[in-house]
Amino acid sequence: MKKIALVLLIGMLGWAFQAIKFQPPPPRTCGSPGGPPITAPRIKLSDGRYLAYKEHGVLREKALYKIIFIHGFDSCRHDIIPFSPELAEEMGIYMVSFDRAGYGESDPNPKRRVKSIALDVEELADKLGLGPKFYVIGFSMGGQAVWACLKYIPHRLVGAGLIAPVVNYWWPGFPTNLSREAYKQQFLQDQWALRVAHYTPWLTYWWNTQKWFPASSVASHTPDFSDQDKQLLPHIFPKQYAAQISQQGEYESLHRDMMIGFGSWEFDPMDLENPFLKKEGSVHLWHGDDDRLVPVTLQRYIVEKLPWIHYHELSGSGHMFPYMKDMADGIIRTLCLERSKQ
Repeated sequence: MKKIALVLLIGMLGWAFQAIKFQPPPPRTCGSPGGPPITAPRIKLSDGRYLAYKEHGVLREKALYKIIFIHGFDSCRHDIIPFSPELAEEMGIYMVSFDRAGYGESDPNPKRRVKSIALDVEELADKLGLGPKFYVIGFSMGGQAVWACLKYIPHRLVGAGLIAPVVNYWWPGFPTNLSREAYKQQFLQDQWALRVAHYTPWLTYWWNTQKWFPASSVASHTPDFSDQDKQLLPHIFPKQYAAQISQQGEYESLHRDMMIGFGSWEFDPMDLENPFLKKEGSVHLWHGDDDRLVPVTLQRYIVEKLPWIHYHELSGSGHMFPYMKDMADGIIRTLCLERSKQ
């Protein structure tokens, strides 16, 4: 009751702040007067928005395997898992990454929902001529988008890879005691930031920009990384393009990500059915058992409920394990060659 009362109190304070004029600033859309410049190739979506993308690997026309990669939180189209040029040439790998709505040079989507990212993926594939079926791989928050693809466009997929996918503690399929225990493993400041994003999403911007309480550790770049993560981070950061990530505004990128990712979903991933009943494709999930951002206990429960997912748990690994030497090559080989065995 105390927690509920506190949430209600914060909600009332937030409403008061909004009434006074504490609103998120409007986005600085790329290409608009005074906005960031357009430097990336973009496609125009059916709703008029633009989606920026980047191509990797072999030429699209020569590719044997076509993959759409979905980046995580506080990232952009440049942030792919680092597969080698040798693997691309050997297997004929083509990968396209894109800025999710509001990130990088992709237009914000004020109507963004869980479903909309899957529709963006489908439209990107069609505009680039990737064919009737393709692979999707999502890392971290991008992994949540893969769940959306499995729900809304399974007929377009030939395979799907989830790499340390972020979980939503409020998915109804989780036993209450299990999700509560995992939730309590997070920093106290993150427990509150996620609680705000879920129960009072209109307060998310205020909560992560006010100075009274600590904001989300991930949004403020101070998360609880594992020992392995700390060893890998110097090879990943700093990013030359870091300023591009949220250049259109943190509200339309970081904060909306939190609101969607930890809000009330239209479906529960644990209710999904196997999209490859004829074994014409496969779904794989990779997770480190020392991931301090996304509790491994919840991933174990998900794959127990969905036994058709091929689960790969990495001992001693944290959240950033895809950046380990040769790990990305191994992930792509596993996902693509699994279908070749069918």
